[in-house]
Amino acid sequence: MQLKNILDKFYREYDFQERMRLDPIEFPHRYKDPRDIEVSGFIAASLAYGRVDLFKTVIEKILMAMGRSPYEFLLDFDAKKNRKLFQGISYRFNKNEDIICMIFILHKILKKYSSLEDLFMKFYKPHALNIREALEGYVEAMLNTDTSIVYAKDIRPAGLLQFFPSPGKGSTCKRSNLFLRWMVRDKDIDFGIWKGIPMNKLVIPLDTHIAKISKCLGFTSRNSQDWKTAVEITETLKKFDPEDPLKYDFALCHHGISGVCKGKRENEACKGCVFKGFLS
Repeated sequence: MQLKNILDKFYREYDFQERMRLDPIEFPHRYKDPRDIEVSGFIAASLAYGRVDLFKTVIEKILMAMGRSPYEFLLDFDAKKNRKLFQGISYRFNKNEDIICMIFILHKILKKYSSLEDLFMKFYKPHALNIREALEGYVEAMLNTDTSIVYAKDIRPAGLLQFFPSPGKGSTCKRSNLFLRWMVRDKDIDFGIWKGIPMNKLVIPLDTHIAKISKCLGFTSRNSQDWKTAVEITETLKKFDPEDPLKYDFALCHHGISGVCKGKRENEACKGCVFKGFLS
């Protein structure tokens, strides 16, 4: 299968260490303790949208305020006493209170479940096609937290909800799927510290780059960037690697980020495209 060979070549030649310098996964790689990797990964992935230089600055500020162990900090977090450590930190759609509330929710979840993995696995069903049901339950459990201590009333404004997208609402859940890839995949720069979920249950973190090249290659016929499209692309990639379809996330993303793919067939860029013979 020639297309598989091309994708595998992209994967083999991908410079993971260089990519890490430009990727939010850089942050959890600073820690050794799996508990710190997990919570710093959640925070980094949750804010990973927009310009890399801007969101990395915000993540840096949050993790610096948490000291040497983000996990221990979150476990002991006091919303009234510690909120001043994060005063003034905001990012695009997320106001300062939204970031503080996300931290507070993590505190409550860790106190109750010890880890995000334990909460996620409460909803995970091995027979399911993918992690959709588990992700929906996981997000719902987090959003069931009483937020009165942060907002003075139990509300969930748009800036907070943006941290907790759900497949049930049609979201691609790009940042959630990115976090899950980090936690579950045990290859390349991913951590593989969540042991109970096979890699082929993951769903690709769908972004504009992957959506464009996937449409050109016929991996999806859908125009919408939503959960169904992410699943359709993932299921197609399973034909190339049934056990680890998300390894192609790197190849597809690289092809888009490089600027080679414009996402429009029969334009000038298509003439030299390595995938030209496979465009649908």
